[in-house]
Amino acid sequence: MYLIVTRAFPPELGGMQSLMWGLTKEISKNFMIKVFADYQVNHKEFDDKENFSIERVGGIKFLRKIRKAQLINEFIKENKVQGIIADHWKSLELITTDKKKYCLIHGKEINHAKGSSLNNRAIKVLNNVEKVIANSEYTKNLAITKGINQEKIKVINPGINPVKELNKKSLEKVESLLKIKTPRLITVSRFDKRKNHEKIIMALRNLKQLYPDIVYICIGYGDEEDNIKRQVQELDLGPQVMFFKDISTDLKNSLIAKSDVFVMPSIIHKTSVEGFGIAYVEAAQYSVPSLGGKDGGASDAINHNETGLICDGNSLDEVYSSLNLMLNNKKYLELGKNAKLNSEKFEWSKIIEKYKKILS
Repeated sequence: MYLIVTRAFPPELGGMQSLMWGLTKEISKNFMIKVFADYQVNHKEFDDKENFSIERVGGIKFLRKIRKAQLINEFIKENKVQGIIADHWKSLELITTDKKKYCLIHGKEINHAKGSSLNNRAIKVLNNVEKVIANSEYTKNLAITKGINQEKIKVINPGINPVKELNKKSLEKVESLLKIKTPRLITVSRFDKRKNHEKIIMALRNLKQLYPDIVYICIGYGDEEDNIKRQVQELDLGPQVMFFKDISTDLKNSLIAKSDVFVMPSIIHKTSVEGFGIAYVEAAQYSVPSLGGKDGGASDAINHNETGLICDGNSLDEVYSSLNLMLNNKKYLELGKNAKLNSEKFEWSKIIEKYKKILS
């Protein structure tokens, strides 16, 4: 039996939640699994559908961490456990066992100043696990610079599930919403500084001179939402930008499928960094190429000049010229075909084989 210890798990939504759910589902096909996850409202309906045991732990964050560790330590004493797979080094910090431990790392959560209290705590945990599983080459290299033992690190990109056939009504709704607007740019992400919506919108102001019917679709929510909407109004781009949040998965996927370029030229903001960017791969499944940033792990998901482009997200000139290059003569069509083929290597059925090698 393997224990999955995670702070991020459905029915809560998000990239980490999807990663841990997908990983758990795949591992459960080969090993007996028990999940220790944080409490979520309405979790019971979700949990009851799964074929593995999920134990939820509630309470305020600090006490929840202590309580969860106590439950896990007690469970290990009473059951035959082969190992523990955790989503975050903090999930392992209070677990006292000599069982094999495996910890995923993603970027932001290890990006603390060397020698700082958080850095020392992370190193103490991560240098005492069986394997540290980095989501990209970038995250691996970041971990090494922070003091994590290189020999322990294995790069395994996040997995995706094959896409299902799109809902016809959702596709029709998208066409009625977008009408003649073309070309179509899209970003699906939280609204925060790292995602770099600001530079995309500034580039859009110039792109609309070349492409009068261009549209930029923003799906998400977050702290920067009001600032981004204010910027759109100040630059008089209201007709060119469409905002969506709290929409169905069908509508979200249909908006992606009907777009031409996925745009997320991420930057490093303080300690926040894009460790991989599963959204690039999800767009690629619909033959939509991406523009990603050079800062972070986007280059694991995007093959430059083949399945999309990588640019310096801090440079407005590069964001603009890269988008123009992809739109000019509809180069995005060729890039999109390559992106779709490349996305197949990220399917869980292939990614899980790398985990199985480590665990066995």
